[in-house]
Amino acid sequence: MASWVFCNRCFQQPRGASCFSLTSCGHVYCDDCLRKGKRDECLICKVPCRTILLSKHTDSDIRALFLGIDGLCRKYSMETSQVSEFQEKHRRRLLAFYGEKISSLEESLRKSALQLEQLQSMRLAQQTAFGTIKTPVSTPTAKPSGPLFLPPDSSASQRCVGRPGPHLSAAQSSLWPPTSPALRPLAPAGWSPWKSTSPPPQGENPRPRPAPQGSP
Repeated sequence: MASWVFCNRCFQQPRGASCFSLTSCGHVYCDDCLRKGKRDECLICKVPCRTILLSKHTDSDIRALFLGIDGLCRKYSMETSQVSEFQEKHRRRLLAFYGEKISSLEESLRKSALQLEQLQSMRLAQQTAFGTIKTPVSTPTAKPSGPLFLPPDSSASQRCVGRPGPHLSAAQSSLWPPTSPALRPLAPAGWSPWKSTSPPPQGENPRPRPAPQGSP
């Protein structure tokens, strides 16, 4: 027991086989003084209290009150080191868990961004395809009323005789009548599309039409 320990009533220090007790109010008494006082009552405070015999079997928390400062520092330093090591181990384990979780979330985010980019590319391609489908195809609304010029090797029945229709442009109308023999209308000799077909006035003989060449 520490050298500063003494009986709070007779001020004697522990010696030989003497025993000391500690009260719940924090006073220390030797056995002789404790037997002189009332049971379960502090000799100094005069209040009810409990007493604990100081020995090697006393609780460690109570024995720590009588340790030297240097021994107390060594004791708590070792305990502090053990507590710090225990906490640090669990802290590292927790950080490793969160590190793995963050890596998993980053990988999921990367995959989601890649899928979003692919969907945007597919949407752009679909919009382009739909725009092409919706574009109207120009179709002729009316049949041409003007002459139709066919190549020279076409038959006479396939060629059209007449004046250019109103649907032709000024540049196309300027090409009529055709100057190229290959593009001129084919018709029997002596026949003109602009010749009047109305009957002659009364009293006049109709002018006979010349017969086509090669006829009997």
